[in-house]
Amino acid sequence: MLIPARMSEAEEQRWVTVMLDKLAAQESKRILGDDALAERAERLSAQYFEGRARPASVRWVTNQNTRWGSCTPSEGSIRLSHRLQGMPEYVIDYVLVHELAHLLVPGHGPRFWRLLEAYPRTERARGYLEGVVAAERLPHLPGVRED
Repeated sequence: MLIPARMSEAEEQRWVTVMLDKLAAQESKRILGDDALAERAERLSAQYFEGRARPASVRWVTNQNTRWGSCTPSEGSIRLSHRLQGMPEYVIDYVLVHELAHLLVPGHGPRFWRLLEAYPRTERARGYLEGVVAAERLPHLPGVRED
């Protein structure tokens, strides 16, 4: 966060607090609850799969740290990693479409990837997620503050 050098330490603290509060408010608006996530999955299924992908449950989970999402076709359950919360909507939609496609086609064969071609932001979302993974692997530079 950049602030004018002329600010006193007290003004700086107040400004940082105000800006962090604004960011937190924006973030909380972007995070969907499980019910909204299920509604979103239903809408995406209708839009891209003619409503054929019908999950029994769609929810956020906190125990997926190496996957963005998972699906158990036999149960009709879809789980998205909490790490996606706050990411752009098109990225969350991509992961939902990916998991919905698994309700129709298990595995990652050619038929599965043809289904994903229906979602126009597949490559962009995959690139975003690959960037997140790459950034997590970067060493943190000493002396650089991350505010």
